[in-house]
Amino acid sequence: MTRQNKSAQVEWISNVLNDNEVLVVMENKGLTVAEVSDLRVKMREAGGGVKVVKNRLAKIALKDVDGGDQTAELFKGPTFIAYSEDPVTAPKVVVEYAKTNDKVEILGGLMAGTAMNAAGVTSLSKMPSREEVIAQIVGSLTAPAQNVAGAIGAPAANIAGCLKSMAEKEDA
Repeated sequence: MTRQNKSAQVEWISNVLNDNEVLVVMENKGLTVAEVSDLRVKMREAGGGVKVVKNRLAKIALKDVDGGDQTAELFKGPTFIAYSEDPVTAPKVVVEYAKTNDKVEILGGLMAGTAMNAAGVTSLSKMPSREEVIAQIVGSLTAPAQNVAGAIGAPAANIAGCLKSMAEKEDA
């Protein structure tokens, strides 16, 4: 790898750290190319990415980042990273993938300047995603409006029911 390629790789890792909310570091324990491709496809569909990086270059990129010192310690042996703008997406995909494939070991990660261990990444994966939180908020905002509409319409429905009952009595 030329010096220019190395500096481009460090710059790319720095951009990933700046542009994404979360970075997950994993150990590759013998994944095949097909398995790595499968993980990449799953991550891309979810809105994230996976990349194999050189440990030394990742450590250089992490020097100027909050929590980077602790995260840099994770880069030993064959490692690769997963990243996403949503802080929950990458951990969810990686944890689900690691459950089905024992060749992937989650080492830890970095989120908002805070280094995490493997348990932290697993805990983060259990949180609702941004879309799920938005759906919950929208649901809680529309529920009162539906209740008001039901309360306003209830007296009219009661009156209509009473009039119908009175009409049935007169006919009988």
